[in-house]
Amino acid sequence: MAGIPPADEAGGRGGSLRRAWRRLRSPSARWSVAALVALGTVISAIAVIGTQVMVHVTGTDEFCGTACHSMQWVAKEHRESVHGATRTGMHATCHDCHIPREYPELLWYKAVAGTKDVIGEIRGIIATEEKFRAERKRMAALVWTEYKDNDSRACRGCHVFSIEVVAKQQEAAQDVHATVLQGQATCIDCHKGVGHVAP
Repeated sequence: MAGIPPADEAGGRGGSLRRAWRRLRSPSARWSVAALVALGTVISAIAVIGTQVMVHVTGTDEFCGTACHSMQWVAKEHRESVHGATRTGMHATCHDCHIPREYPELLWYKAVAGTKDVIGEIRGIIATEEKFRAERKRMAALVWTEYKDNDSRACRGCHVFSIEVVAKQQEAAQDVHATVLQGQATCIDCHKGVGHVAP
């Protein structure tokens, strides 16, 4: 009939798809929208893969104990601790104990901690073993407070702590751990010198 546009021009499904495709192919300043989407996808993939690589590289004990000059002393302690070399062959890394496991908190935490560590390195606050030892208790207190605030989340990431587990422990440990099961205490209240020597 005269005056009635075809279905695709009237806004039918075929017309909507054609218009969307035409917009994707039409230039936006210099590039088509499709080219910009493709470029954005490539850049996003590089960013995601690059982030994963950096998280992996900066999450090793070798990186923590060597790249950061001031951490060499505690890295040695960790290697010699029960978490560094267990009788069963299990090994807790720096990342296991000091970095949250879930995204995006992991990225935010690493960014903040990394920035703080770099600034500390540049300022030389803990540049020598003597300076490190002088600051040790203050730094340890920050970690203990963090553990207390998050109910020793890092410990619980590896250690199963339940009524059944506590029932298999020695009687003295059962009495102490009953307070943890009741929510009146947390791991870090008693286990401050596990991965490192307690200051």
